[in-house]
Amino acid sequence: MKLAPQTDLFSAIIHAPFGGIGVRTRDDAIIEVVYLPATYAEKIPENDVAEQAVDQISRYLLDPDFKFDLPLLPVGTIFQNNVWRVISSIQRGDTMTYGSVAKHISSAPRAVGQACGANWYPLIIPCHRVTASGSLGGFAHHDTGNDFYSGVKRWLLAHEGVTGYMQ
Repeated sequence: MKLAPQTDLFSAIIHAPFGGIGVRTRDDAIIEVVYLPATYAEKIPENDVAEQAVDQISRYLLDPDFKFDLPLLPVGTIFQNNVWRVISSIQRGDTMTYGSVAKHISSAPRAVGQACGANWYPLIIPCHRVTASGSLGGFAHHDTGNDFYSGVKRWLLAHEGVTGYMQ
């Protein structure tokens, strides 16, 4: 028996070319952004913050140069925030390897990968722009065997004009 996806977990769900994007909010801030398979139906925003997120995500999906400006609930450790700050500085169309991010903050690639995996705001903090040396890499911590998250990363990179990861 397959259970229906729980849309009540999200303040809004927006359709995306790779499936959907769920947004969770609390008070006046976003507390999580989640990539979702197409089995989730769209959900109209429940509040102003969710509506703002849907508007900005929609604009990004039309224009990869769009810059997000959303109220995010502060989360993560000092180390994770250092990694996310570097990731947020990667411009559209560019990528960095886990190793180069690690070198930038005097850390190790595996620790950078773990911080990417702990990112509560994918897309807004663009961890899809961090790749393994010579391959796509990333999102492995999420993958359930159906390659969904790797497909999301490939779509996002292609949307932003990055080539070489489409296999």
